[in-house]
Amino acid sequence: MMEEMDDINWQAEIKQIVEKNVKERKKQRILARAEERWKDQVPNERGAAEMIREDRDAR
Repeated sequence: MMEEMDDINWQAEIKQIVEKNVKERKKQRILARAEERWKDQVPNERGAAEMIREDRDAR
């Protein structure tokens, strides 16, 4: 069937699919590592907005 569709560059199509798959798997691994690092973190009671505001006001 692929031979019937000679207007498609199959090598480029396959390469694009593989690259997309590799990027997605890499992203999944990075996310899993980040989640592992953050699982034991204690939440900050003040929140980021308050800390940023405090830092800006201190300047």
